[in-house]
Amino acid sequence: MTGQSILIGRGDRPCELLLSRANRHGLIAGATGTGKTVTLQVLAEGFSRAGVPVFCADIKGDLSGLSQPGTPHPKLEKRAAEIGVADFAYEPAPVVFWDVFGQQGHRLRATVAEMGPLLLARMLELNDTQEGVLSIAFKLADDDGLLLLDFKDLRAILGHVADRAEEVRTHYGQVSKATIGTIQRRLLVLEQAGAEEFFGEPALALTDLMLLTPDGRGAVNVLAADKLVQSPRLYATFLLWLLSELFEELPEVGDLEKPKLVFFFDEAHLLFRDAPRALVEKVEAVVRLIRSKGVGIYFVTQNPLDLPATVLGQLGNRVQHALRAFTPLEQKAVRAAAETFRPNPKVRVEEAIGQLAVGEALVSTLAADGTPNPVERARIAPPRSRIGAITPEERAAVLGRSPLLGRYDQAVDRDSAYEMLHGRATTVPAEPGPAPVRGGSPWGNTGPGSWSPAPASPGPGRIPQIPQRRQPAPQARPGGVLGDILTGSGGKREGVAEAMAKSLARTIGNQLGRQLGGSVLRGVLGSILKR
Repeated sequence: MTGQSILIGRGDRPCELLLSRANRHGLIAGATGTGKTVTLQVLAEGFSRAGVPVFCADIKGDLSGLSQPGTPHPKLEKRAAEIGVADFAYEPAPVVFWDVFGQQGHRLRATVAEMGPLLLARMLELNDTQEGVLSIAFKLADDDGLLLLDFKDLRAILGHVADRAEEVRTHYGQVSKATIGTIQRRLLVLEQAGAEEFFGEPALALTDLMLLTPDGRGAVNVLAADKLVQSPRLYATFLLWLLSELFEELPEVGDLEKPKLVFFFDEAHLLFRDAPRALVEKVEAVVRLIRSKGVGIYFVTQNPLDLPATVLGQLGNRVQHALRAFTPLEQKAVRAAAETFRPNPKVRVEEAIGQLAVGEALVSTLAADGTPNPVERARIAPPRSRIGAITPEERAAVLGRSPLLGRYDQAVDRDSAYEMLHGRATTVPAEPGPAPVRGGSPWGNTGPGSWSPAPASPGPGRIPQIPQRRQPAPQARPGGVLGDILTGSGGKREGVAEAMAKSLARTIGNQLGRQLGGSVLRGVLGSILKR
């Protein structure tokens, strides 16, 4: 890796991913067992060494090996020498483990309001009518200043809507108690799948995904997803929510020398399976626009046809491992994959896809001018960290020296919709303070590879480090861009006083938003995302 690129592998020439073009997104595809995980590992290590934080979902547990130095092996060292990795050495990446269920990493939570009715409806597999009733519940909570933070708040507001069905019908639209009952039953199924673990506080601060070590390496955030992926819709909705939060909170930066964050979406087909067309269009819009926030998205899947053509067309950097073509559908996938590469007279792409050995791939990345390089049949570089899963003891050791130890471990249950509707509120809800951290420096030791707080003024070429915790934002933002794109509700954590005070402002803002189609915030996306 040079200072401006990551070496992926080598064919007739080195295959490098330019950091300045890494936010143009990418695709890692190939059949099971062909080396996709190792390719992901090599890219994650490269981004980390370049000072770019990474987020990736660990479906099989193999990516946990990023936290440990690789096991010495002559074949790995020989391949590194043949490919031209001059500084090859076995070393771990600075890994932070996360887990929605809090068993294999820091607990990862969001509030119900942050998720919004559209993504919740997808998670619950609701039809249009049921989604409309859920949106009414969110609107009523917003207007009444009721915070929606966890599962019991969502149940409480749905019961409240049912109790006020006649009044709600007059002001918001038709609400059937039978529909409310159906949504409640879907919530029960989701709760039994463990989804209630995801909702609550303290919610994830996105800046905790964008940490740097003292030596300038980016954190590699590994989400333990072996249990989460057993509920495919929950898995896909969670990652889609995370993308939406990144889009909403990060400022517009245009093209940078290197991304602020790179996001790997494993088992990407789950995002689009049975998804309604409206949702696919919104995902397409986010993929197209989030690059201007300095975020690169890399989809990892078995078959390129798993992704819609509108999304596939936006993935400029591609690594295609072997595909097996035994059926007509598989043969179609091979032809489709071959047609996406810029031709190289030395490579017969359609034939090569079926002949690639494990650790080989067809690679095409973007050149400095943004055009695709001709495809190369390349041997993928070996990773520096361990290939394969780690032991529970090794995971515990990594968690024990994490810079976020103690920040998300203890749940906070403040007064919200459930307490207010049941008359159990004790005081006006206060904003939750920082969760407790271990004694001494929360960033661990000061030796090589340990963590450090953000510098006051980052040096040239470095990604500015961001404060550790985001400030609470209003539960609804009139005209909020992401609320229009994805969630349908831009709710954030707030106190009751703020929620009540902004009700009138939100009503006025919504009216203005509808009338002023050329406004700065909505005009940018209005023509793209008309419902």
